Amino acid sequence: MEKRVEISILLEFYSGLLTEKQRNIMDLYYNEDLSLAEIAELNNTSRQAIHDLIKRCVHLLEEYESKLHLMEKTSSIEISKIKIIDKLKQLQNIVSRLEEKESITLIIENIEKDI
Repeated sequence: MEKRVEISILLEFYSGLLTEKQRNIMDLYYNEDLSLAEIAELNNTSRQAIHDLIKRCVHLLEEYESKLHLMEKTSSIEISKIKIIDKLKQLQNIVSRLEEKESITLIIENIEKDI
């Protein structure tokens, strides 16, 4: 996974653990794609200060993930969900009674909606 995308995903999980200023700057850089100079101008600070803050925040986000594994667990759950749905669709193709097919369809819809 590209590092920039990975950090953006980590922000989704752990942004609540950052200060408001950190969240705003990380969002501008990783999600809004503003340059360091643009963010520095918006925050009336230096480009170097923004660079240092982003570097510290990236380290924090990676540290949180190494301890809590939320991104890893979510990815694992999503992979398992896809596998379960695939197996259910295979089963749906095997069963012959319409009510069984409809029941499987409902199960698939519930998995897609709730998990």
